[in-house]
Amino acid sequence: MWKILGEETFYLDVGPTWKRRMVALAGDDEKSQKFKEIVDASEVQYMLNGGTEEHIFFIKLSDDITPDEIQCLADVALEILKNIPYPCVEVNKIVQRYQVIITNYHEPEIIGLNKTEGMSSGAVFKPIIQGLDSPGRVNAKYM
Repeated sequence: MWKILGEETFYLDVGPTWKRRMVALAGDDEKSQKFKEIVDASEVQYMLNGGTEEHIFFIKLSDDITPDEIQCLADVALEILKNIPYPCVEVNKIVQRYQVIITNYHEPEIIGLNKTEGMSSGAVFKPIIQGLDSPGRVNAKYM
């Protein structure tokens, strides 16, 4: 059975369980309140890296979060994870390795209905190709 922050869960519910438990474990001071606001408004994605057997939790922030707020988020998350009396991730009573990644990177959509403007497959590679064959470009091997 999977246990996330002391609560039993299923594989498909790991991300939402982690998010809910982190918010519940945060304190009541000003920094913790800010942490709760940010995490509640953010998307938390979960990924299991089969190669390294590491569990990864992505907190995807909106673009309006300031660097100070990100630092506050990281401080409170670290404080929670250092002080809990049980493992963050446990599978069949075996403690697992994990990472928490805080990011606001939004990958552009290359195809589909919500395609990001200017990100057709040709547009993505055009600057790379132009950089390789531009006239007047210095050949680094002959410098």
